[in-house]
Amino acid sequence: MGNQIKTVFLMTALTVLIMVMGEIIGGPNGLWLAFGLAVIMNMGAYWFSGSYVLAKTKAQVVGPQQAPELYQLVEHLAQRAGLPTPKVAVVNDPAPNAFATGRNPSHAVVAVTTGLLNIVSREELAGVLGHELAHVKHRDILIGSIVAVLAGAIMILGQMGRFAALFTRSGSRQGSPLAGLVMAIVAPFAALVIQAAISRSREYLADDGGADIAGSSLGLASALEKLAKASERGVTLANPHPATASLFIINPLNFKGLSNLFATHPPIDERINRLRGLRP
Repeated sequence: MGNQIKTVFLMTALTVLIMVMGEIIGGPNGLWLAFGLAVIMNMGAYWFSGSYVLAKTKAQVVGPQQAPELYQLVEHLAQRAGLPTPKVAVVNDPAPNAFATGRNPSHAVVAVTTGLLNIVSREELAGVLGHELAHVKHRDILIGSIVAVLAGAIMILGQMGRFAALFTRSGSRQGSPLAGLVMAIVAPFAALVIQAAISRSREYLADDGGADIAGSSLGLASALEKLAKASERGVTLANPHPATASLFIINPLNFKGLSNLFATHPPIDERINRLRGLRP
């Protein structure tokens, strides 16, 4: 429940940030124009997210004939989760990883890499698949799209604010151009930090939900340990795309130092320790 509340709080913070920027930069007209553009762009991305992600990751949809054990396990876990059986896809890549996509549970896709299938046991695979099905059940793709809409609106307003600051004279009815410029620079940075924090909260929820779906938290904890070790050895996706990186169970892009603020996933050691603590 704590992470759910945190998600609501952070999404509210993004909304308030938009309202403040609109007031400082250009009033309600500029605000609604930017927000409308962001909604159109991001809802389009949401609607076509499944096919887009599959194309970017080169995932191939498989059926019970091509991957019977994998398909049957997904089908079994989906029943436990009270979900329709999603499409199952495989990415031909030696790096162990997995992701889920699709605009709703009826159009969901759960994908795993060949590298994951090669190193995990059935219990570990169930933990990973449970995590991805929890994302589907929690409608995290929808939440991510809404957050992207809000963050996208802030980015557009930031660009408008920087442009307006160049042509707004101090003392005008629009307010201080310096204040608008500062807000235009700081707000997009804050939006990215908040967006990443929401994503991290959803990962914790998916870990917990995945443990419930799989029937144990130990399989997922063990799988994450193997994925972490592979990442430490430099076994990562061949061509990770920034637009899809946040969907994977561990982010294939590395974040160090200050950029941890923008990390879409919690530290993997923390996730493993939490899952060990969930042991019945």
